[in-house]
Amino acid sequence: MDKNKEYEYSGLLINGFAMIVITFVIIPALVLFFLLNDSFSEGVKVVTTVIGVILFLTGCVGYFTQEPNEARVMIFFGTYKGTCRKVGFFWANPFMTRRKLSLRIRNMDIEPIKVNDKVGNPVLIGMVLVWRIKDTYRAVFDLDSASLGATGTTVSNAALQNFVRIQSDAALREVTGHYAYDQTGADANELTLRDGGDEINDLLEQKINDRLDMAGMEVVEARINYLAYAPEIAAVMLRRQQAAAIISAREKIVEGAVSMVDMALQRLERDNVVKLDEERKAAMVSNLLVVLCADEPAQPVLNTGN
Repeated sequence: MDKNKEYEYSGLLINGFAMIVITFVIIPALVLFFLLNDSFSEGVKVVTTVIGVILFLTGCVGYFTQEPNEARVMIFFGTYKGTCRKVGFFWANPFMTRRKLSLRIRNMDIEPIKVNDKVGNPVLIGMVLVWRIKDTYRAVFDLDSASLGATGTTVSNAALQNFVRIQSDAALREVTGHYAYDQTGADANELTLRDGGDEINDLLEQKINDRLDMAGMEVVEARINYLAYAPEIAAVMLRRQQAAAIISAREKIVEGAVSMVDMALQRLERDNVVKLDEERKAAMVSNLLVVLCADEPAQPVLNTGN
């Protein structure tokens, strides 16, 4: 049997309610029978009582209840015997160590960390992570719980969360270093952290899954929920964005103004409103562009003559 992969527990597993009858009814009844029967010697009664008490105490240890999306890793004196996923009330070998694990989906908010993006700008980036255990064998035997702050013989939730947080932090730093926060101007189709959306999230999910697979865990969803420039460059980058927005707006204004001037000249010529030579056309174009591109409303000047 390959011990690097988990498998279902196939050992002794008895319905707990049936075992209650044996533990709390049949065993005490047998002990009382031997104690109250005068046909047995005192030695037999003592031995029977000792055996009955041992069987009763041992039987009480074997009960456990398991809810949906829970699992127990069964270990018999250091040997892995499989993972029990059955739901209900059961009795198992009382000498079997049963390490309980939750297979439910868990949510984690990774607080923003400071990372340098592709072009070296410091950015603050955080994410929301949804994860769960998929391989109970690796989660129990491949993860060193003691080094992550866990105590006892089981893998605690704190140890699992600490491992996921550390690995997610490393994956987030790796992905952030491959992309710029915003467009750098070199390539208009460049994938960035701000505009990457699902592509960045999918890559982040893949990187985290590669790291968590060693401990038997998987990522259900990973989404960036916080992205901003670091405070030391935020003001400078805000002015840069404002300048880029102004330039883009000016380009649209000039493009519209030129189109309107061309339409005006064509309309005047087509309708024979006025005949303009090249010098007057140039003056008219200049005046129209000033009016259309100015930030403030133009002030008309009336020629009243001498």
